[in-house]
Amino acid sequence: MTSETPIEDAIRAKINEALNPTGLEVFNDSHLHSHHKAMQGSTSRETHFRLVIISEAFKSKMQPARHRMVYGILKDELAREGGIHALQLKTKTPEEEEKQNAQAEQ
Repeated sequence: MTSETPIEDAIRAKINEALNPTGLEVFNDSHLHSHHKAMQGSTSRETHFRLVIISEAFKSKMQPARHRMVYGILKDELAREGGIHALQLKTKTPEEEEKQNAQAEQ
């Protein structure tokens, strides 16, 4: 059986394998951008994603380095025709997530 979301499936598999996240949210926002001029003629329904990744692998790394890690993991999906056109990232360590949750509760 062929998946309806092969790029999303690849994102989940690769991020889980490479970063062993304690939290991973993948949002496929492609439908919000399908009318954009740059997307005209594209047959892919998987072009725009938002990811929230919580992983120890991000410890002691600044945001740009974290994002480069994710771009490296997803380089094939970013490079291929009909692949990822836009990728929005939120990258945090488990400690940063706990601190953010604690502040939200106050």
